[in-house]
Amino acid sequence: MNGKKVFEEMTPYKPGKQTAEVMKEYGLTKIVKLASNENPFGYSEKVKEAIPSLATDFEIYPDGYTTELRKVLATNLQVDKDQLVFGCGSDEVVDIICRTYLEEGSNTIIANPTFPQYKHNALIQGATVKEIPLLNGYHDLQGMLDAIDNQTKIVWLCTPNNPTGCLINEESLTLFMDECPSDVLVVVDEAYYEYVTTENAPDSIKALDKYSNLIVLRTFSKAYGLAGLRIGYGVANEKITTLLNITRGPFNTTSVAQGAAIVALEDTDFLSYSLKETAKNKQTFMNFLDELELEYYDSETNFVFVKLPISGDALFEHLLSKGYIIRSGEALGHPNGVRITIGKKEDMEQLQELIQAFLISVLEGKQS
Repeated sequence: MNGKKVFEEMTPYKPGKQTAEVMKEYGLTKIVKLASNENPFGYSEKVKEAIPSLATDFEIYPDGYTTELRKVLATNLQVDKDQLVFGCGSDEVVDIICRTYLEEGSNTIIANPTFPQYKHNALIQGATVKEIPLLNGYHDLQGMLDAIDNQTKIVWLCTPNNPTGCLINEESLTLFMDECPSDVLVVVDEAYYEYVTTENAPDSIKALDKYSNLIVLRTFSKAYGLAGLRIGYGVANEKITTLLNITRGPFNTTSVAQGAAIVALEDTDFLSYSLKETAKNKQTFMNFLDELELEYYDSETNFVFVKLPISGDALFEHLLSKGYIIRSGEALGHPNGVRITIGKKEDMEQLQELIQAFLISVLEGKQS
């Protein structure tokens, strides 16, 4: 049986190297994974304590309305509970949006490079994807506006952007939304929202009151450390969320994930600690990059994209052999660079030593 013709030009998502695979290949006893922007501090101890009581009644379907989490989150965000749509990670909400709004003959606009699932899911629905190159890591918002035509259904704004970490500030987002046609859906993907520290970040949830064509995506996978449970959400006006909930599978998030998310939201101490340590370790890492005179993008996330005088693959392979997994820019559509998740202090210190020694040896070899 043949699938859709578009699949002839597509490949499955290829995740980064897994720890067990690397340990076996290189004979290592320890792996530090800094490739997928996971939380190196794990997740709330309160979640861990709650898991036994949540992991019961597996013979019963989960709550398809996500009632309790919906109530808590609606209160926290100060939105109506029916303005929410939940997914198996926010990337499932991306898929739901594409299935709801895109079809053959329509088009969607994304940055390049950005989170690849926007393009992946759009192509499956038969839509044309218009890719607008970033400007020094930032979205070219005017270029995206200029690309809108009568067939444009969705514009994707990943902010902070993955893989560069650059944020669309409040003034820029407001100007974009004011200029964007009201019949074009604007998806503001804030997967790294909790890590943002700049004072000029937009209040995207508040902006929902002004813009009926806006949807905001967030997740429990990053700062809350629940990536393995797969739960994220979107916030929009009820007209949009009603359509998305028609498309959404009826039992797409598990009972364990729903319950864990509630506990994670309540444990503000863990979140605060995690964000504080990440910010501190990130600043130390950027100071190190400055000393080596390596350029990097402005980052409002828990990762930094570093520009290199060599291929990203070369540094990736070297660090892999030493037990550190990072993400090569070649795999992200941005050659000669690497994306590095900010880890624990001791791991970052060792990583810095390995990077410095390798770059010195490579550059000295080129000069000889």
